[in-house]
Amino acid sequence: MPKVLRIINRFNLGGPTYNVAYLSRYMAPEFETLLVGGSKDETEDSSQHILDELGLHPVLVPEMKREINLFEDRKAYLKIKKLIQEFQPDIVHTHASKAGTLGRLAASACKVPVIIHTFHGHVFHSYFGKAKTTLFKNIERYLAYKSTCIIAISEKQKTELTVEHHICPPEKIEVIPLGFDLQRFRDGRVEKRTDFRKTWGIHEDELVIMIIGRLVPVKNHRFFLEAISHVKTKSSKKVRGVIVGDGEERMNMERMASEMGLNFRNTPVNQGEDLLFTSWIHEIDWACAGADIILLTSFNEGTPVSLIEAQAAGKAILSTRTGGVENIVKENVTAYLANLEQRDDFFHKLLTLIQNDKIRNEMGDHGWEEVKQKFHYTRLVEDMKKLYRRLLEEEDHRLR
Repeated sequence: MPKVLRIINRFNLGGPTYNVAYLSRYMAPEFETLLVGGSKDETEDSSQHILDELGLHPVLVPEMKREINLFEDRKAYLKIKKLIQEFQPDIVHTHASKAGTLGRLAASACKVPVIIHTFHGHVFHSYFGKAKTTLFKNIERYLAYKSTCIIAISEKQKTELTVEHHICPPEKIEVIPLGFDLQRFRDGRVEKRTDFRKTWGIHEDELVIMIIGRLVPVKNHRFFLEAISHVKTKSSKKVRGVIVGDGEERMNMERMASEMGLNFRNTPVNQGEDLLFTSWIHEIDWACAGADIILLTSFNEGTPVSLIEAQAAGKAILSTRTGGVENIVKENVTAYLANLEQRDDFFHKLLTLIQNDKIRNEMGDHGWEEVKQKFHYTRLVEDMKKLYRRLLEEEDHRLR
């Protein structure tokens, strides 16, 4: 049985954790997997419940952290190298940037037969200045050279990695979209909607505009606040903004909301506020059920999980046209898209979804058909098995 050492940056809420969890659980018995992960940032919520539900017990490398720290990073590298020497994997598969750097360097040093890396996103724009971005690109080019295969999670991301940023040639990249257990977003939707709204003091005649994700600069939550402020004065309907998630920008978000004249709260007591901060919610299917429209305002994205889940939950979507968004929604069918610089267009489309019940409901109804097969975890597992088999056969043929 081939052995796979799977390494992820950290176990925080989000698509990468689901990805590695389903692959670690369901690639057996054909592949034996050892899952390794680093420390989550203190501003993030843990995804341990995902691992527990699937009966996974990963090896933790506490020194592998989000921030660059040469001393800690070296300790993490040496620990990963030791794990490789002990486990003797046929494949090392890394996920996201820090794990991709340390894991691939260690795997190359240990001469692991097949080295694979999945880009769940990238930091090649909207994160750092020009000099730092150039440095990271050069590091990724070197690591791609050391890799047997690179996985992009969307066709758009593949284009970014090859044509726009020249990380590696296109023939080295396989496109394998993410996969999830989406049925829970269909089950008990009416009951979940009622319960979420009752818990958070939201009346049924209020339209909930929700955004889901970490409160970090690249997610551009300020634009979400500006959109809520705009429609509050333009819409004839009652509108409530709901921010699900938490992070380093929380205090800035609250300050900006106050400056825009938006009343807000973070407890389930209804006093007619414009905005709710719920912090992290593990039962995201419960939260989605309570929404009417789900927004994404990011500067940069890989494959935004919140929009896959929104479609599974039957919710209308409005998103900035960024990253892999165009590969996971059907424009003007399951979602409206707007260029980030075209603010008036974004605001107009949001008002359309608020004011026009027919468009909003039809957009939500089309979502399930768009994602139910394309983003199910069974498809992800089968795609990955096929890739692993092929790469191992090619390596075996090369050595003969």
